[in-house]
Amino acid sequence: QVQLVESGGGLVQPGGSLRLSCATSTTFRSIITMGWYRQAPGKQRELVARITTIGSTNYADSVKGRFTISRANAKNTVYLQMNSLKPDDTADYYCSATDVSGTYWGQGTQVTVSS
Repeated sequence: QVQLVESGGGLVQPGGSLRLSCATSTTFRSIITMGWYRQAPGKQRELVARITTIGSTNYADSVKGRFTISRANAKNTVYLQMNSLKPDDTADYYCSATDVSGTYWGQGTQVTVSS
């Protein structure tokens, strides 16, 4: 069982930045993919960004050029750097990790972009 703990959410003005962190209870060696998803009120959960064990990344079109996913292997932590935030980025953000046994989720962290 992989446990994930997100942090870094909050309230930010449009155009601002936030960095989300996701700490895992296991080493990256056992994880195939880690990702960030988000769910806005009344909408389905959607993929924001994903990173594989070899460092390959992919992003939702809506965040390309603004968000960057990265990882710190020594800390078993994945980050999501979010720049040029827009009100449409307001959502609960969830970290996920997939290994050979399944996909695990964190409890989420709230991001609100508002003036």
